[in-house]
Amino acid sequence: MLFSRHRTHLPTPEEALKGRPEPGFAVPDRHTVLGNPLTGPYPEGLVVADFGLGCFWGAERKFWQAPGVWTTLVGYQGGHTENPTYEEVCSGLTGHTEAVRVVFDPAVTSYAALLKLFWESHDPTQGFRQGNDVGTQYRSAIYTHSPEQQSEAESSRAAYQSVLTGSGYGEITTEILPAGPFYAAEAYHQQYLDKNPAGYCGIGGTGVSCPIGVAKAEG
Repeated sequence: MLFSRHRTHLPTPEEALKGRPEPGFAVPDRHTVLGNPLTGPYPEGLVVADFGLGCFWGAERKFWQAPGVWTTLVGYQGGHTENPTYEEVCSGLTGHTEAVRVVFDPAVTSYAALLKLFWESHDPTQGFRQGNDVGTQYRSAIYTHSPEQQSEAESSRAAYQSVLTGSGYGEITTEILPAGPFYAAEAYHQQYLDKNPAGYCGIGGTGVSCPIGVAKAEG
């Protein structure tokens, strides 16, 4: 990804860029692969889950390919700056990480299955980096929308830590926090790898299966 200054510590609220009260760009209406609206409100009965696992281009594709996913949307989450731009996030001065909002049908899939896909699609032990992508915007994160999601995410982290430790990996650095504001990213980031099939994808897992969910996710 471009423009990164490889900042490896989070800014305080006082250090963070101020941002703006309204987005500086428009977001497309519909998902280029799934055909459904990108932004809410979403149909009744669907559930929202938010994940950060490195560059959101490849991360989003992992989720839109999963059964039961109704739509996906990439954006910025977990920081201080209101309505940031991509360049601001990559400066390391907003505190946000690159995130994927996943809207799914719980009658078809489960939060546990999405957690399994999340854990197996990246290396959650790398801190402020993912592979060759270095910076606070690439940190691993789960932002939860209910106490049930929070508990399930924390339990899945403990389960995956056990098998990672047995495979020689270090401590998981994934932050698991209640969801705050999610700021949609610019239009060209949405479904980037559908628009650019040969585009950059920095997503890669550890090869260690996560012992939750229904079946090992296929990449």
